[in-house]
Amino acid sequence: MQQTKLQGVSIGLSGNELKLGDKAPEVSLVAADLSEVKVGGGTGKAQVIIAVPSLDTDVCATETRKFNERAASIKNTEVFVVSMDLPFAAGRFCSTEGIKNLRTLSDFRDKEFARAYGVLVADGALAGLTCRAVFVVDTAGKIAYKQITDDIVDEPDYDAALNAAAFASGSVATQS
Repeated sequence: MQQTKLQGVSIGLSGNELKLGDKAPEVSLVAADLSEVKVGGGTGKAQVIIAVPSLDTDVCATETRKFNERAASIKNTEVFVVSMDLPFAAGRFCSTEGIKNLRTLSDFRDKEFARAYGVLVADGALAGLTCRAVFVVDTAGKIAYKQITDDIVDEPDYDAALNAAAFASGSVATQS
């Protein structure tokens, strides 16, 4: 079982453990307007899929704002923030924060994303939520980058994720 930490205490994660090069599972999530949005799979665009426990926490809000600002410059890339928050709350967060360069999606219905990507917190205070993770899916639908933060309270490595997204999208021709 994969693990992460919550304020230094180990917690288990359940679901499939994805590795670099694996096919990114295609799953359906719920947008703020209650429409269904698919993430994963090969779409011809790179995808940055960011899992957060809840947009209603300082670290998650900061992370979403930073990805909103920084990922907008990467061509041929879609950016999604996935949480268990209700779609209405996610929509309100985006309106309040001026989030326009990414989509917030909810996995509240059946936790399909959390299980498929192996980021469902299995025990501890946050059981049933997603841990903090970033996946970059290349244009062909393969996992090109993965980070599950060492501790859920830590922000991810933005530079590594965004560099991986630039390569995965074809915005950067070769990696040195």
